[in-house]
Amino acid sequence: MCVRTLIGNETSEPIAPITDSKQCSKSRVKEKYIKLYEEMIEKEKLQRQREQAENALFLPDLADDVLVASTNHYSQILKKLSTYYEVMRRSKVFKILFYTTQPAHVIMIVAVLFVTSVLFPIKERIQSSNHSSRMMSFIYLTSFVIHFGAQIWMTFVSGLSLYFALPRHAFGEVQRVLFPRYFTINACLSLITLLIFVKHHPTHTWDSEIAVQVGAMSGAFFLELLIRLYLTPPLLQLIVQKNNFERAAGVGNEIGRHNPGPLKNCTHYMKIHRAFRRVHVCIAMGNMLTMACTVLHLYYIASKLCAL
Repeated sequence: MCVRTLIGNETSEPIAPITDSKQCSKSRVKEKYIKLYEEMIEKEKLQRQREQAENALFLPDLADDVLVASTNHYSQILKKLSTYYEVMRRSKVFKILFYTTQPAHVIMIVAVLFVTSVLFPIKERIQSSNHSSRMMSFIYLTSFVIHFGAQIWMTFVSGLSLYFALPRHAFGEVQRVLFPRYFTINACLSLITLLIFVKHHPTHTWDSEIAVQVGAMSGAFFLELLIRLYLTPPLLQLIVQKNNFERAAGVGNEIGRHNPGPLKNCTHYMKIHRAFRRVHVCIAMGNMLTMACTVLHLYYIASKLCAL
């Protein structure tokens, strides 16, 4: 029997088989593919998040963009309208219509004749159908509500708030812009409300209650039209004259009060100021009367309301 002895660097450890090296290489490849797969999944997840972020609507940014775009378009429209207005102001027709009293007389006469023809139509028109529709009721209520809301806002909110918050000249400039638009819009809304109400309540169906309502709405319309045509233009002219005097004297920036300063000894200025006060008081009284007519009609609507 032959016994083999260990010599040199030989050891007693067994020699690893070839299959172990193959298994190690396979595990490394498997780990490599798993890592690649995880990276691919992570990339797809990030891509989906990026796409969702791009497709999602970020409301604050969207609102800012819409606001900026709408403001720019609105300013461009106003510039174009102001350009056309300046061209029209130089025309003879504009000067005749707005710098003379004859057009106001014509408008008032036409308004009186038109309302009279609506209130007292001929027999053929009385025979026409007067069925009510939801659209007409919607327009009627919308015009009345906007009219009443504008009166409340202009009289008790806007006017008082601005008077006690702005310098007197700044407040006057604001009123110069608002007064013509306010009475023009209110007159149109009063006329719409009156026409629809009379359409659904012909003359032959009137009783005392309906007659009072028609009289109140007609009075509101004519008062507002009268103020717009005959009282507002002189008021605006007096505001301009007063402000010119006060700027020259260095007064008019007080808030919530009137202090003429050195102008209290100027007879011409005090004459303009008294005329301004008279016209302004007449407009204020007319506005309160129209508001009373509107409140009266509001009470009538509330008494007929069947929704509650």
